[in-house]
Amino acid sequence: MNKGDIKMKILKLTPPTKDYIWGGTRLSKEYGILSFEDRQAEAWMLSCHEAGHCVIENGPFKGRTLSDVLSAEGKGYLGKNCERFESFPILIKLIDALDNLSVQVHPDDAYALENEGEYGKTEAWYIVDCDEDAEIIYGFKKDIDGDTFRKSIEENTLLEYVNRVKVKKGDIFFIEAGTLHAICKGILLAEVQQNSNTTYRVYDYGRLQNGKPRELHIEKALDVTSTKAIDASGKPQGETEKKDGYSETLLTSCDLFTVKRLDVEERAKLCADESSFVSLVALEGNGVVMYADSCVTLYKGDSLFVPAGLGEFEILGEVTVLETRV
Repeated sequence: MNKGDIKMKILKLTPPTKDYIWGGTRLSKEYGILSFEDRQAEAWMLSCHEAGHCVIENGPFKGRTLSDVLSAEGKGYLGKNCERFESFPILIKLIDALDNLSVQVHPDDAYALENEGEYGKTEAWYIVDCDEDAEIIYGFKKDIDGDTFRKSIEENTLLEYVNRVKVKKGDIFFIEAGTLHAICKGILLAEVQQNSNTTYRVYDYGRLQNGKPRELHIEKALDVTSTKAIDASGKPQGETEKKDGYSETLLTSCDLFTVKRLDVEERAKLCADESSFVSLVALEGNGVVMYADSCVTLYKGDSLFVPAGLGEFEILGEVTVLETRV
């Protein structure tokens, strides 16, 4: 294949998976995402991170990682909005929390680059499904100072200060770097984040892994955590708009990414212009994506990478899609 031909191809991706102690089995049973592990806590639906690379499963690039193909073909296929980033800008996950995740925080770019050698992590959570009484931890319920934060960790009283937020299917939460947070049990969500794997654990419910407590990162967490109270409604940033054959909801938008939910009833005509690539992750239903003289299936649990500059494409079928652009 000649250099530049990727522009004419939509790539279907096989995600790497992660087997963490809090994970469940929904990603394999309901989304058809396979792994060799009994548990699947996370599936990295769009990833060029060294901790887990997506592999292309269709076309002439089949069997190669997305990272390898993009490195060989050039950054232009990511779009003009990505030119300011030194590396692939985002990471998208499906997360199945059978049990509580640790209470944790992520640093901003400046701190992470200085201390971890990678960018920080601002992220957004879209609640795909959840138990009736499910909740997340999202910052603090009232302002506290750094000394109180440290003391709450040392005295095991941190959970008395955190902001617990009830969640429901369809909620969206924007989590800026420096915000203390945790996904709690009974939640299946999609996470769109900066391309970073740096996490500072603060509290882990006294759990043991291989007979030992998991590592905490108290001092770094104290360095980066905002201890101001925070409000979280879970409401999408935009109203649902009825289009020709589908509905579109702006979930969240920032200078790092824009995330929409597309509820396709019959068809959705879209375009990948020169500004950004497009990530499509199917959350419900089945469909097919048509473009030029080609097509690719889009079933529940599938992830597609649409190169910048591909032009018009069309989703046909009944399918709910998480669409992300930079």
